[in-house]
Amino acid sequence: MREIVERVKEKTSIPVYDRTIENVLSAVLASSDVWRIVDLSEEPLPLVVAVITALHELGYIAFEENGVRLTAKGKELVEKYGIGSRKDYTCSHCEGKTVELDAFSDLLEQFKEIVKDRPQPLHDFDQAYVTPETTVARIALMHTRGDLENKEVFVLGDDDLTSVALMLSGLPKRIAVLDIDERLVKFIEKVADEIGFSNIEMFTFDLREPLPDYALHKFDTFITDPPETVDAIRAFVGRGIATLKGPGCAGYFGITRRESSLDKWRDIQRVLLNEFNVVITDIIRNFNEYVNWGYEEETRAWKLLPIKVKPSYNWYKSYMFRIQTLEGSKGYEEKIENWDIYNDEEASTT
Repeated sequence: MREIVERVKEKTSIPVYDRTIENVLSAVLASSDVWRIVDLSEEPLPLVVAVITALHELGYIAFEENGVRLTAKGKELVEKYGIGSRKDYTCSHCEGKTVELDAFSDLLEQFKEIVKDRPQPLHDFDQAYVTPETTVARIALMHTRGDLENKEVFVLGDDDLTSVALMLSGLPKRIAVLDIDERLVKFIEKVADEIGFSNIEMFTFDLREPLPDYALHKFDTFITDPPETVDAIRAFVGRGIATLKGPGCAGYFGITRRESSLDKWRDIQRVLLNEFNVVITDIIRNFNEYVNWGYEEETRAWKLLPIKVKPSYNWYKSYMFRIQTLEGSKGYEEKIENWDIYNDEEASTT
């Protein structure tokens, strides 16, 4: 195993451990699909590529036209270390989200109809949106935590059109949406006008700039879906915290394993706990399921993968984090000096 780890270290600066190799081998035992291997292993895609490339060079894995498989030598390796096939026992009813959507079935159908003509994701803004079921599950989750009804909610970046679902729910007292993409802003404004929801404010804004005064310390809840670098988390989540009124307010955001190692998660959690002084109340595994964004061949993931095959299912998922503010919690109000906040060694969708 040590030989494999050392070979992987030659290919990437992302931290790699014996457990990393085990996770990837376990996923290979379960599937030959490279996207599924990333999904099941729960390791960053660039690290998975480095591992399977090293395993290939050492004769443990063979590359085929549409996937990968263990060689006889690879089968001996997994038997030697007692590595079994990765299983997925996620609840088939809630899909692991911990909330069920029966109470929101009408809202879900309305939402699906309204977003049929939504703007499609742009690679330039690192955009991707979640399934309609995920968007409505967010409403259910936030409502169960007491963070929606008669609350003022700020949405920072709205590729997922969460604001539309919030309007349809009728739960928030006021909604504000900030996004850099004018297409999304205009689409949400159009929906608000059509359904007669007047308590919504729209802003076209780049979150790398400091928030204007009208957005600071005036909201009860925020939700955002940040890019996966530490700087991006500081920008998006920090700005979200800055919109909150004070102690007892809540924030929601997703962090994936597809582009974030546990070492990066530790750094992100240090930002949350030490810089922002907030508490993490919930982490729900693979809550957010993303629709394949359609520009896969333009991404770093495509360049890295040794087998060029487009994903056949929604492989990209993220964990849902809920944080709550305390006495002394503070957001991030300074200008972001590093304008390239979307990329790091672990990124693959940019």
